[in-house]
Amino acid sequence: MGSHRRRHHSRHRPHPRRLPLLAAIHLQRTHVWSYQMTDLATARPLAAHATSLPDIWQLRALEGPIPADIAGRTIPATVPGLVHVALLEAGLILDPYLDRNETTVTWIGQSSWEYATTFEWAPDGQDRHELVFDGLDTFAEVNLNGRTLGRTRNQHRTYRFAIDEALREGRNDLVVTFSSPVAEADRASLEIGYRPHTYFHPFNAIRKAACNFGWDWGLDAASSGIWKAARLESWSGARLGATRPVVTVDGVEGVVAVHVDIERADDADYEVEVTLENGPTARVVIAAGESTAVVELRATDVELWWPRGFGEQHLYNLTVALQRDGATLSERTHRIGFRTVDVQLERDEEGTSFRFVVNGEPVWIRGANWIPDDAFVTRVTRDRLAHRLDQAEFANMNLLRIWGGGYYESDDFYDLCDERGILVWQDFLFACASYAEEEPLWSEVEAEARDNITRIMPHASLALWNGNNENIWGYEEWGWAKRLQGRTWGLGYYLDLLPRLVSELDPARSYTPASPWSGDPNIFANDADHGSVHLWELWNRVDYPAYRDIHARFVAEFGWQGPATWSTINRAISDSPLTPESPGMFHHQKATDGNDKLTDGLVAHLPLPDDTEDWHWAMSLNQALAVTVAIEHMRSESPRCMGSVVWQLNDCWPVTSWAAVDGYGRAKPLLYALKHVYTDRLLTIQPRDGGLAAIAVNDSPAPWTGTATARRLSFDGTVQAKAEFPVDIEARGTHTLSLPVEIATAEDVAGEFVVVDISGVRGLWFFAEHRDSTLTAADLTATARSVEDGFEVRITARNLVRDLALLVDKVDPDAVVDDMLVTLLPGETATFHVRTAWSGEPERFIARDVLRTSNQLVADWT
Repeated sequence: MGSHRRRHHSRHRPHPRRLPLLAAIHLQRTHVWSYQMTDLATARPLAAHATSLPDIWQLRALEGPIPADIAGRTIPATVPGLVHVALLEAGLILDPYLDRNETTVTWIGQSSWEYATTFEWAPDGQDRHELVFDGLDTFAEVNLNGRTLGRTRNQHRTYRFAIDEALREGRNDLVVTFSSPVAEADRASLEIGYRPHTYFHPFNAIRKAACNFGWDWGLDAASSGIWKAARLESWSGARLGATRPVVTVDGVEGVVAVHVDIERADDADYEVEVTLENGPTARVVIAAGESTAVVELRATDVELWWPRGFGEQHLYNLTVALQRDGATLSERTHRIGFRTVDVQLERDEEGTSFRFVVNGEPVWIRGANWIPDDAFVTRVTRDRLAHRLDQAEFANMNLLRIWGGGYYESDDFYDLCDERGILVWQDFLFACASYAEEEPLWSEVEAEARDNITRIMPHASLALWNGNNENIWGYEEWGWAKRLQGRTWGLGYYLDLLPRLVSELDPARSYTPASPWSGDPNIFANDADHGSVHLWELWNRVDYPAYRDIHARFVAEFGWQGPATWSTINRAISDSPLTPESPGMFHHQKATDGNDKLTDGLVAHLPLPDDTEDWHWAMSLNQALAVTVAIEHMRSESPRCMGSVVWQLNDCWPVTSWAAVDGYGRAKPLLYALKHVYTDRLLTIQPRDGGLAAIAVNDSPAPWTGTATARRLSFDGTVQAKAEFPVDIEARGTHTLSLPVEIATAEDVAGEFVVVDISGVRGLWFFAEHRDSTLTAADLTATARSVEDGFEVRITARNLVRDLALLVDKVDPDAVVDDMLVTLLPGETATFHVRTAWSGEPERFIARDVLRTSNQLVADWT
């Protein structure tokens, strides 16, 4: 995630020294494989067996600054789970999401913890028995019946421990102890040597989610726990290890080469059978002494998988079975999609492109960055992810970038993206810091990457592996070289280890070393003419109209802050009076000088209100206006610019941030702005060559033909000038229409605007900012009535009404309105549907605090 938006001012020197990278880079395309643990083979084959461990363990604090009322206590803890969640469920800590409670729970990350459980076991005829932990966070020692099985130091790996020597018939005692992640990070930093990083803790010294230690949108709540599934596996003879389906398309044929690894306990011959749903079956023998095989299937006339807006998401079950003597010992099923995905960085006369191409079709990326959806990720369910992706689809997105300061996402996340056609850009987990390349980190990074490439690569939605977030840019521009004193800083991961692993394990996918990335280590990483860029001078120091001065090839991070929804603030903060700077509000603003930046970014456009609810509306609106300006400009420059990935879709707790959806899952006005600006057919008016031009962007599969009607209007609706032009825009095309001088030139700058319509699609241009215009109080008629699943609100404007919104969460925190930020010309009507179970008076939805416009902000001020 772009930490530049929240970085220290030292990272924003006007004339930074740019240090060239002297290493060479080979951009490679790669395939991932997936680990699996099952199978056995004996003279009389037995099927492999997996048994889940108990869901409820016993948790106690061991050492650290432990409060007296918790010291010595043992409480139940759900697994998968985290210490913070267990303490919350036991009622032993305050909710860190509320007020300033975060400061009362920092002791948890400074303490060590013990998880303990028992399980019964009886001899089962299997030769080998293993304990498998899909995730341990982070510094753990695993003991079974008093015997130490092993120690861990990487949250992002799967661990498998042989337990035959420790396992006993009857009761077995299993204990997992976790040492303090805060202390371990400090200790590791001292041992491996200081490396520059953002924020307070040396998260870059260990392999744990960086944002767990706090970020400029996240709370400092370093936790511990068995955060993924744990189980006992038993097998004999052999078991399936990794199975990696490398999927490509050859003409009308779908091709899948399944790379299979097995782990052996004997020297027998085994057969691997691979079957494609409604397609062919192929078999190969893994002879004695061998442990790998590749099975290729070719299927004719397969249906392709496409991203949203380009076609259907056809998925096929691919079953891999390990067999001996005709008996299936174990099998695994992947769900795959046949498609090609390429991320093209090609030199041209303008610099270096950065474009996604799926099945030979360039895709203009309408995306957002994704952060962990909860500060305590074990609380994120499949249903919650599905709802968040519903919101992404509502906003017409086709890509989510999983940012490198969080986690490799759950299987549910990738499954849902496969089904919905949402492309996934996956960062490796390096963010906003320099990283040592020495042991023990190097081996940990390699093992982590192998685990996760293998797990994620079967997914059709996965489009790109990316080496890090902002670390190469950071080395070039943030003064790291001086502080590093010649130490390694991570370049070996990004230019050597990670591309090698992607090439080995997922050879059909693209890899980029970093974001931002110019495509060449000898070209500044954040060069707008080359590759992908992050735009954080805007927001940090430069006002948002300057987005139009940047002509990027692909924008992977940019954004503007806004507060959480009103109902979320009321739930999370109990300040009385509530002000933008009251203690709780200030605590829920994590960005450096965040409130000052909010104000500086507002006052050129809208007046700064003194009333807190008006302040909340003004800042929410301004966030939406800023991002709209940015994305309309980027889309208007297609195909030079081929994508925008806004920072950010979601939040992990209730906080003032760049998100479109707040920490309690409620849509901010920004989500509606994204819906409008990411629509298939966009009509935007932009400054061009000293005048104005209407740019029609047709990102749909059909031509867009019609008549463009351009008018210069007074605020009262009087037509000052009018012109009409025939338009014919090809599918996936962009057309620029220069507006005549009489349309593009105002006689009354403060009281006129331009509107262009094509077939019901509208673009607007105002000659003056809201605050400098003659916008008057909204004169409108509003009615509300109950309907089957909520309410219908109908609004008719008698004058110009700008940025009309219904902040329905003020009535019911669970209410959702279908649209927002609508501008009505005099005489126009808009109808809104509010989905809610609330059953009060309909008029509540048209009260002044709910029905908001920018007219209110300007007229009240003037």
